Amino acid sequence: MIQAKPLAAALGAEISGINLRQALNAETISSLKQLLAQYQVIFFRDQDIDSAQHKALAEAFGPLQSHPAYGTVEGYPEITILESTPNKPTKIEEWHTDMTFMPKPPLGSILRSRISPEVGGDTSWASLGAAYDGLSDKMQSFLSSLRAVHDFAHGFRHSLAEPGGRERLARALEENPPVEHPVIRTHPETGRKMIFVNSLFTTHIVGMNECESEALLGFLFKHCIKDEFTCRFRWEENSIAFWDNRSTLHKPINDYFPAHRRMERITIDGGKPF
Repeated sequence: MIQAKPLAAALGAEISGINLRQALNAETISSLKQLLAQYQVIFFRDQDIDSAQHKALAEAFGPLQSHPAYGTVEGYPEITILESTPNKPTKIEEWHTDMTFMPKPPLGSILRSRISPEVGGDTSWASLGAAYDGLSDKMQSFLSSLRAVHDFAHGFRHSLAEPGGRERLARALEENPPVEHPVIRTHPETGRKMIFVNSLFTTHIVGMNECESEALLGFLFKHCIKDEFTCRFRWEENSIAFWDNRSTLHKPINDYFPAHRRMERITIDGGKPF
């Protein structure tokens, strides 16, 4: 029987009583969808799935995406490799929602640990719904009609600044011009309202001058990651996290250098935020 053990009040639960190496029936998939909607990020331990099983699990929830900036597993272009080594440490250290630079950002992602450092390397998540609920009525009303710009080039500015970076990412830049999304979005399944900006990809609020936009975004970025809106997960080999990208931020905690860390992620198609 599938069981959920909550990690924090705002979001997150460890799921047991399921073997992800086996094909999932409709009832199990429905249960996982309900758990994802309820907890926003769900975690699994000791799931030694291979790439085919990883792909099959993600396909149960929708069509799959690829990422324009990362390498992939051989034979599986849907599986993105997120790897940090002593010679090539990770550059992503900010709280973010994945790929909001797209017109239709992902529904969610399924991330599995291949190599975990002995110490450090946790990931934290934050609930954008809890963050919205924590605003005053007046602030909720003020934000409800605003839109913000999200930009691939801003999120990957460090990679673009590397020697040859702009050439390596030229196609991604061309295919991903800046886009606008509502500052407050509604979850398409639960109807819950959520703050939908993040410091990695959101550049400014439409219709505001620079000082106003920076002040408002600075407040929202800080507000969304208050401790009471977050949970933290300690990775082990063969751990899996499945998060709802529409309703969460996440941040890798890069406290393990120079240890080796390798994660593999599949991302599921989403819809246009509204």
